[in-house]
Amino acid sequence: MNHVCFSRATRSVLWLPVLIGLTPLVWAAPPKVIKAVPDNGETKVDPDLRFIRVEFDQDMTEGSHSWVSGGESFPKTRTLPYWEGPRSAVLPVELEPEHDYWLSINSHTYGNFQSKTGGSARPYPIAFRTGPAKPGRDLAAIIAAENKASGPVLRRTIERYYSYLEVRKVDWDKAFTEFTPRLEAAGTPEQFAKQAGRLLAKAEDVHISLKYGRFSFPSYVREVPPNCNKQTLRGVIPNWKKRSRPVATGRFEDGLGYIVIASWERKYAEDLKVLYQALEQLSDTRALIIDVRLNAGGDEALAQAFAGCFIDKPVVYAQQVYRQPDAPGGFSPPQQRVLQPTKGKPRYRGRVAVLMGRHNMSSCEGFLLMMKQVPGCQLVGEQTYGSSGNPQPHGLPNGVKVFLPSWKAMTPDGVFFEGIGLAADVPVKARPQDFEKGDPVLEAALQLLREHESGNSRPHSARR
Repeated sequence: MNHVCFSRATRSVLWLPVLIGLTPLVWAAPPKVIKAVPDNGETKVDPDLRFIRVEFDQDMTEGSHSWVSGGESFPKTRTLPYWEGPRSAVLPVELEPEHDYWLSINSHTYGNFQSKTGGSARPYPIAFRTGPAKPGRDLAAIIAAENKASGPVLRRTIERYYSYLEVRKVDWDKAFTEFTPRLEAAGTPEQFAKQAGRLLAKAEDVHISLKYGRFSFPSYVREVPPNCNKQTLRGVIPNWKKRSRPVATGRFEDGLGYIVIASWERKYAEDLKVLYQALEQLSDTRALIIDVRLNAGGDEALAQAFAGCFIDKPVVYAQQVYRQPDAPGGFSPPQQRVLQPTKGKPRYRGRVAVLMGRHNMSSCEGFLLMMKQVPGCQLVGEQTYGSSGNPQPHGLPNGVKVFLPSWKAMTPDGVFFEGIGLAADVPVKARPQDFEKGDPVLEAALQLLREHESGNSRPHSARR
């Protein structure tokens, strides 16, 4: 059984307020399909048909779909389904001539086509057969028509699903007036994606991107150098040891340890496993410096696993609200992100300083928020970049996917930091030339740790 199910609303808790005692509960009739193209029972359907469209009798919760089928009877999809309006859902497809197809709008098992009042649409089966291949297919005309149709869908998608629409100030009317001729003149979906990327770059949001097939197209590319020098670090860190591509360690003669983590990207998941061996080997140090100044984020789960080695009990480290255009205020209620102690890995209970800077963003900012919850840990360096989006894909008629931030990230106490960044506990301002022969951020952390009373200066790792 195939099930193309997309439900952005269910990535978070769907909030439907009910005022018990103030207003009576009114149970609305479940939504139903009133029109489908192609419809159930049709034969000789044009095999060049590129879209399956269904229309409901009432406004629906957009972003939520259940296109259900099984095996070869399910049409090949070209991109994600999307909504043309609150009652019209579209599935971009590529059909074969003289082929039998079957799908269902919802089923008794899957019911993500829902009305705004929360009722699931009645299942609506659609069985159809395509006719013979048509000679002289005008592919250029098809591409031109789909590119033209994709501009308005892109505009609507931004307005409804981009979580930082009000934060990243853009005159979208002006932007689309400028770029619509370029989008419509694009000869291929790839060219459309390139032009759309230039349009979306006006938001200056690094978490916006586009994809067509195996090709990815960024929008805004930032140029923010880290507040450190990799070559200098190798010279000023005693006992420098390269552990893997993103990880290196060091040890100072007076009992201070050092770990640099250059990325949390999922492609480095195996390389990051050496962190736990390094942490165990540095367990006899009286304090530890964790340097993430070269780190621009990646997979927050990898950061959580490492940060969990420094705590004894669960702790809230961040919050977020998800974009939900049909919810009151357009967002979900705040939801907490919780850091759990990592089981089966070394624990470190010495004093910790984390080196940070403007290059840090996204999941690395999440890591910094985690480490702020570690007792005695202090963040040293410059303010971070301020960008956290949890981007999610949205389909366009021409097969292009646009990835847009889906949440607004917050500190544990509810402060938004998009475009602002996170402040250091110990600010250190430095110029690029200051890192040519030394490292003022590192020196500040060393001074901070050395001045602190050592107490139990030699903590040991333990496994849970």
